[in-house]
Amino acid sequence: MLVLGIESSCDETGVALCDSEAGLLAHALHSQISLHEEYGGVVPELASRDHLRRVLPLTRKVLLEAGRELSDLGAVAYTAGPGLAGALLVGAGFAESLAFALDVPALPIHHLEGHLLSPLLAKDAPRFPFVALLVSGGHTQLMRVTGVGQYELLGETVDDAAGEAFDKTAKLLGLPYPGGPVLSKLADQGKPGRYKLPRPMLRSGDLDFSFSGLKTAVLTLVRDGKVAATDQADLAAEFQEAVVEVLAAKAVAALKQCRMKRLVVAGGVGANRRLRQKLDEAVRKVDGRVFYPELELCTDNGAMIAFAAMLRLRAGLAPETDAGHAFSVRPRWGLETREG
Repeated sequence: MLVLGIESSCDETGVALCDSEAGLLAHALHSQISLHEEYGGVVPELASRDHLRRVLPLTRKVLLEAGRELSDLGAVAYTAGPGLAGALLVGAGFAESLAFALDVPALPIHHLEGHLLSPLLAKDAPRFPFVALLVSGGHTQLMRVTGVGQYELLGETVDDAAGEAFDKTAKLLGLPYPGGPVLSKLADQGKPGRYKLPRPMLRSGDLDFSFSGLKTAVLTLVRDGKVAATDQADLAAEFQEAVVEVLAAKAVAALKQCRMKRLVVAGGVGANRRLRQKLDEAVRKVDGRVFYPELELCTDNGAMIAFAAMLRLRAGLAPETDAGHAFSVRPRWGLETREG
């Protein structure tokens, strides 16, 4: 079966084609970074309008690249949540309308499920079961994954997500948008240890996270004039080290608690070079192994949505098709509450 996947949860429009036999055939992505840059953050209304402009041309592009026609589609999948309500509605409306016109099923997919399953697209894919670390701008969670649709929440952030903490800290340092990636590059030029930042909840005894205190610690240093422009790289390096140290420690603790050896990392922050290095070192010490998605699939993309839909179809977890293709989106939607 040929599945078209649509991702429009925030500020990236992603479209992809996935075949049940041949795998991922084509995918295309448009980022809205330049659109939101002058505002220093995502403007929901502008994001929604840009999704409207991009989704049809991107769909035509992937069909052309794969040498397929609309009539070849067996299903259309889309991100139903979590995300920005208006942005989600654009993708959902397009997907449901297209599915109705083609008389094929429309499959609402959980955004985090797409991220979580995306490492299975790699050539060296992990096998079930495994522990998953979902780490992005909006989410930081540890999940026990025993199969498609079988997810148990082990721990999550009680305040800022890791990616959100990177973005906010970058803004405190006056770095340009998007702050998180810029801060990571700056950290590569510095050395941790010159400034002492806390490792929140490192020894809390559970698998939850907290990163707002790190942001506050940086704010205090900046406000008190203790960070010269020439010292920003060292502060960025210490901040990054604090985040990745906590993430690595909690991930290893989750593996031990679940008595597993495989860790899957997904989400935009999963592309961070230092995080990958730290996780590989920490998990290797407990005779485990870490699996990552391809770098191009770490950020939001249509490939993960099409692939997740294909896996759900294989597992018999596709919802019954509504003859009228009525739909809704869920801006706030916990993965552990997803049916199936």
